[in-house]
Amino acid sequence: MHHLKSIRTALLALVCSVAGGYQASGCMSYEEGLEGEIELTTQVSDWRDEVIYQVLVDRFADGDEGNNYGVDRTAMGKYHGGDWRGLEQNLDYLSELGVTTLWISPIIKNVDTDAGFDGYHGYWAQDLTALNPHYGDLADLRSLVFSAHEKKMKVIVDIVTNHMGQLFYYDINMNGEPDDRVQGDGITSDVVHINEYDPDFNPFGPVIARTSLGEAGPAPVIFVRDPATNHMPPLPEVFQDPRAYNRRGRTVNFDIEDQLLHGDFPGGLKDINTTLCGPRDGLPVKEAMVESYARWVELTDIDGFRIDTVKHVEREFWRYFTQKVRQRLAANGKKRFLMFGEVFDGNDQLNGVFTKNDLPTEEELASENACVTDGKQITGDQLDSVFYFPQHFQAIRDVFQQGQSTKRIQDLWDLRTTNWGTVPAELGIGIPPSDVPINFIDNHDVPRFLYQGTKPGLHNALTFIFTAQGIPCIYYGTEQEFKGGNDPSNREDLWPTEFSTDNSTFQLIKKLAKIRRDSAAIRKGAVTVTWASERAADEEDAGVFAYERSGGDAGDDYALVVFNAHLEKASAPGFMGSPMVVGAPPGTTLTDKLGSGVSVTVGGDGSVVLDPLEPQSALVLAP
Repeated sequence: MHHLKSIRTALLALVCSVAGGYQASGCMSYEEGLEGEIELTTQVSDWRDEVIYQVLVDRFADGDEGNNYGVDRTAMGKYHGGDWRGLEQNLDYLSELGVTTLWISPIIKNVDTDAGFDGYHGYWAQDLTALNPHYGDLADLRSLVFSAHEKKMKVIVDIVTNHMGQLFYYDINMNGEPDDRVQGDGITSDVVHINEYDPDFNPFGPVIARTSLGEAGPAPVIFVRDPATNHMPPLPEVFQDPRAYNRRGRTVNFDIEDQLLHGDFPGGLKDINTTLCGPRDGLPVKEAMVESYARWVELTDIDGFRIDTVKHVEREFWRYFTQKVRQRLAANGKKRFLMFGEVFDGNDQLNGVFTKNDLPTEEELASENACVTDGKQITGDQLDSVFYFPQHFQAIRDVFQQGQSTKRIQDLWDLRTTNWGTVPAELGIGIPPSDVPINFIDNHDVPRFLYQGTKPGLHNALTFIFTAQGIPCIYYGTEQEFKGGNDPSNREDLWPTEFSTDNSTFQLIKKLAKIRRDSAAIRKGAVTVTWASERAADEEDAGVFAYERSGGDAGDDYALVVFNAHLEKASAPGFMGSPMVVGAPPGTTLTDKLGSGVSVTVGGDGSVVLDPLEPQSALVLAP
């Protein structure tokens, strides 16, 4: 019966309209499922109330053996068989953990396999208008979203706008074949390795064709047709036009802005020219991206986008994309749609720049508004938030994993209201970006904490991301104490754990989620650092970090969180007779919500005096 449903779903396609002689977004052959569009709903009142759980669909649960073609569980770089039905069947497991928002890996059809690796992760787009059949069909995805919403759980989908998969090669020698060769004799000319799928970056323009007689102009772009591996011309059709790509070759140095923005990702992922639009440039790349991804919201009622490779795309694109998506969805009933991005970089200023309402010059803005055809002019608004990579490096890694000084956390936090946007985007989530960083420990691009860290350190880091300002995000498997190193070792299968709920890390996350749920201060309060130490050796406060959460949108609620991140010794907030001073009223009795039994009363001078905390431990104190 399920196979009949899949066949029927695949046969029902939407034929897009043609605008101005060019298909405005390519041929939108979206799977319409059994019912066409559905009513959009607004599921979130305040994103600070949420706990996000990131999952690679292929590695979570196999709920439908019918889509298990090409599965090879003996290799980490192959498809393993997880799907949307498997996720839906285990939503109760996530609810028990305390998850309120599910972030799933990209849903669109990918290059199936390339150079011995599979596109199980979802970042090798081939067709933005079709779903990845390894995960299920539109009915399966809709069912997952509907079931999640019934459990008061939201769904965020990962999207990619920077690049497509390896779908063409540069025919540098113009022989009509994708060559991999060595050129030059090492005496009269340099020896150069040339892979026509992945040639080195050309700083002077498109990759150049060369013959025995010398340069021959831009290398032709040849799209591959191999249905067996799904190396097929991309959809929408606008992406079959070579002008839709920067065609500069593979990025060699990401520190050079030209390469950062215009180079192909190593491995042959083709960089899209995201500055182009139909009215201004004659090629509707921006429109195609909005149409493609907004359409999936309209077909499934998902609640947000996590956006890949943000720093590799011009800010001009983010202004257009985020605003046009928000306008379209809000008009159809989907409000407070969250869009946060991945800026894989420890530079906080670089991360924050994508969240600012930071208008370009009048000339630039006029050029950007030349892309607008609906009369709603572009402003400076961009993303609602970004993945907090600077905190991952300076706090999670440096402090909680390696035991370095905690002052670096305060220094980082002090920068956020300068580096990040402090005004909510129009039609966005209604919260300033600086108040909603996405706080994480592990993800699919970095080694898991336990690869080199300790379990007490992990528990400390979990307490940190659940109590710090922003939205906590758990990477699947952290609750099962996975220890994988770099990609693909950090992309383990979850189902061998049998979705156990009795290990101490699962139970801690469950407890932290409840503490957060019960505390308006922890979810919505402003943050004030009450102790940070530059000392990390054997001093009395070495490794201590403390902050209170109060005020803001928390009303009269209050919480004080204290950490000892030292790897070896007990420490307390206080140094050479100077105690920690807090903002809670004198005489307030604070008790640890983590269950240690610790209780303390605020002194008449506002001081809080605590016994030394054991190494790699924390207190969450509240009245």
